Amino acid sequence: MSDTLDHIKQPIAQELESFEDHFREALRSHVPLLDKIMYYIIRRKGKRVRPMFVFLSARICGDINESTFRAASLIELLHTATLVHDDVVDDSYERRGMFSINALWKNKIAVLVGDYLLSRGLLLGLDNEEYRILQIVSRAVKEMSEGELLQIEKTRHLDITEEVYFDIIRQKTASLIAASCAAGAASVSSDSQMVETMRLLGEKTGLAFQIKDDLLDYGDDDIGKPHAIDIKEKKITLPLIYALHDADRTQRRNMIRTIKHHNDDRKKVQELISVVHASGGIKKASETMRRLRDEAIAISQTLPPSSARSSMEELIMFVTERKK
Repeated sequence: MSDTLDHIKQPIAQELESFEDHFREALRSHVPLLDKIMYYIIRRKGKRVRPMFVFLSARICGDINESTFRAASLIELLHTATLVHDDVVDDSYERRGMFSINALWKNKIAVLVGDYLLSRGLLLGLDNEEYRILQIVSRAVKEMSEGELLQIEKTRHLDITEEVYFDIIRQKTASLIAASCAAGAASVSSDSQMVETMRLLGEKTGLAFQIKDDLLDYGDDDIGKPHAIDIKEKKITLPLIYALHDADRTQRRNMIRTIKHHNDDRKKVQELISVVHASGGIKKASETMRRLRDEAIAISQTLPPSSARSSMEELIMFVTERKK
């Protein structure tokens, strides 16, 4: 996996290396406790996939500049803030194999850290008059919040249709990848059509990315045991939506009963997962994911050929073919 990512990074390898310094500077604080927590956040860094989308989009559309670095930092600050807040909301004590912020410093501090990260991003944009990029990213913040709240509302009633599901994932997941691509383009180009093209590419990729995530929860392909976290949290995702749609009345009632009342019963959850597999829900969701992925790649192929465009297409494949 790391070899694949290294290959994808080649056209922007130098910029990604420099980005780490920019991001570290963006996190700096004069408050000792905050500085200690920021150091911990840097230590547990992820794959930096969203900054990769920013830099590749910028390279496809023009010449990477200081504005691009600010766009990537803004996106990563926002992404990190949402992860910190998500761990509080989900009572999660682990992130990327390390303790979450709330596990080490409790919820109160974690919420304030998330707020700090978000404010650092806003100030980075304002102080450098990056109004266009700030608008792109602020819209993503709004949509992510709306998507999460819509999911919470619908989960209570278990009435998520395919249309509502796509509304949720378009806002809560795809919006940030769309913003990454749009911000990268906007950092190097004033062509609004080009920015919209990159935003749409990012949105299609983000939708496919989330469906893949939902498939992994059911033990997609040959990855082994399913996680079943979504079922435990009463989340209705695409494989289950398709299975419920094709079930007869009795089977549907039993499936809903498991989600509502037996979502902690390992045996009943496993039976439900087996039903989703047998019904073709996994297969149909996989086909939808691949269609969206192919649409994203088709958008990329309308752009001028370059090593950055090739890497973008490989990155789209990477985030939708991953095994975890």
